[in-house]
Amino acid sequence: MQRLTVEYFGQIKKADVRFGDLTVLVGPQATGKSIFLQLLNLLVDNGFVRSEMKRMGIEWGKDTERFFDAFFGEGMRQLWNANETKVTVDGKEVDLRKIPRHSIPRHLIKPFETFFFVPAQRVLALRNGWPRPFSEFSAVDPFLVRHFSERLRLLMESEFSSEKATLFPQSNRLKKEFRSLLDGAIFGSLNLQSEVVQNQKRLVLKKNGADSLSLPFMVWSAGQREFIPLLMGLYWLLPPSKTPKRSPIDWVVVEEPEMGLHPKAISSTLVLVMELLKRGYRVCLSTHSTDVLDVVWAIRTIQNHRAFPGRWSKQEEEFFLRIFGLPVNPPLRDFASAVLDKKMNVYFFDKGTGSTEDISSLNPGADAVGVSGWGGLTDYAGRIADIVADVISSSERTKS
Repeated sequence: MQRLTVEYFGQIKKADVRFGDLTVLVGPQATGKSIFLQLLNLLVDNGFVRSEMKRMGIEWGKDTERFFDAFFGEGMRQLWNANETKVTVDGKEVDLRKIPRHSIPRHLIKPFETFFFVPAQRVLALRNGWPRPFSEFSAVDPFLVRHFSERLRLLMESEFSSEKATLFPQSNRLKKEFRSLLDGAIFGSLNLQSEVVQNQKRLVLKKNGADSLSLPFMVWSAGQREFIPLLMGLYWLLPPSKTPKRSPIDWVVVEEPEMGLHPKAISSTLVLVMELLKRGYRVCLSTHSTDVLDVVWAIRTIQNHRAFPGRWSKQEEEFFLRIFGLPVNPPLRDFASAVLDKKMNVYFFDKGTGSTEDISSLNPGADAVGVSGWGGLTDYAGRIADIVADVISSSERTKS
């Protein structure tokens, strides 16, 4: 899939998105970003989603509205209007009424999973510090939240099955430079481990040493509670082997990667997003953070000022690494070069019009307000700066 157009679906009047290697969606709350990404997941993994829902005991017959309630969450059947809703994939219209009936176009049906979705509600995956099984959620909860939690549970019971497994740091997972960034920005020299208390496994943070106290889930910082389910998902996507990615997964969605995080931690998290790109995944982000767009703006600026066609200069690779505070060495130069080759698109979901605007240039001097204001993310900071300037100017005039 290269392009998805959605009309009259929930809050969306018309969303027209062409996907890059990295696609970033911005806009206020309740503009349809999450609904758009969930629909993308449903279209890409239609066959797998239906079979997984059936396997988990979800029934909808051939009723489109019941299916939408089961997939998007209770009450979400009203997203769809049989007379107005229109969905087009690469120029070909898809009839959403046929999705629950196993009769959409054959090229859209895959019996296996190619999409990994990290929802904004990822903190719900951990209850008392351990991933919840699919069945523990309410039947009215969105399918993708329940599926994400089940994925983490299976990961913990397979790759991290020992009673006292250390999940972070691990020398065979993530580059040491990446681990160093995460340690300084998120973990603060604490290790993420699993332990057994009263025959029940749980995740804890603790300092090195057997006698150190364990810090359970409820005393973690908000950023740690938000980030750790994301980290576990990334662990699954970034296997510690010569195989760069989890086949047949092609798409990765991360909703609001900045949630609960300090700007330094956001930057560290985006390094892992760049690693996903380097390994060949197509990544979609939704965000309300100027820090995320600052990074994309800096990378696109390096790309747009490329000195030599066909290759990146050492200076350009160093510029990229400086964005994240990474050291300069040959492996990280290769990392920088690989990511700089990727195409990055940004779309603004406009609440006023219900439509999308391509703001990929992120040009602060552009005439289009959506582009220069980065989809409204810089408006507030700009207004505050103007007020501060007016206050100082007024004070100086009064004193004179």
